[in-house]
Amino acid sequence: MSTFNNKLAIVTGGNSGIGFATAKELIANGAKVIITGRRKEAIEKAAEELGAIPFVADQGKLEDIESFKTEVENQFGKVDILFINAGITGTLNSIENMDSENFDQVMNINFRGAYFTLSKFTPLLNDGASVVFLSSNVATTFKPNSSVYQASKAALNSIAKTAAAELAPRKIRVNMVNPGPTKTEIMTKAGLDEKTLKGLDAWLTDLIPLKKMGTAEDVAKAVVYLSDNNVASFMTGTEILIDGGMIL
Repeated sequence: MSTFNNKLAIVTGGNSGIGFATAKELIANGAKVIITGRRKEAIEKAAEELGAIPFVADQGKLEDIESFKTEVENQFGKVDILFINAGITGTLNSIENMDSENFDQVMNINFRGAYFTLSKFTPLLNDGASVVFLSSNVATTFKPNSSVYQASKAALNSIAKTAAAELAPRKIRVNMVNPGPTKTEIMTKAGLDEKTLKGLDAWLTDLIPLKKMGTAEDVAKAVVYLSDNNVASFMTGTEILIDGGMIL
């Protein structure tokens, strides 16, 4: 397939999980893909496996976003697809007991970093480009002990819709994918051991009408769909929910 021949795509947080799966899908459809990540060894290993271009950049640091933008502009010029994917769950706790360090870390990566990634890269986007944010179905839920993560994703969806309105005159489409529970490494990175992860998977699966967890590939296909001007040219400001019916 060659849907994205001669197209340059950026995937932040592309060394694992949904980012990795999306980069793989974009490359399979002909795109040249740049992936970013915080860990040099991990991002270079993933890039080699994918056939992607690696950049070490932390979405939580504005100086990294700025230097990454400058490098892309100098080496490649314009961008056709921007998938702002990098994010963390942080630690779960009640509002009463939430610590400011966790709040700042989650918001710096999930919201502030995503916001300024779009801000800095907007001048590099070709007219008719596609921007996709990785959000979550928790953006519209209010479960106890998840206030910071939920708020970061709700804020993300808000700015995505504003961006869709601002960029519409340039035919740049801005959309969101809102996955439910998805089998990725994010919970392991949150510090959960294998026994706890299995228990969490079982509990979540029981809450999902389709009785299964989503996969990174499920989400990747939706991102690629939204990025394709041949099939999604009339879609902007749209949230695609991928959660097996969890919020029904």
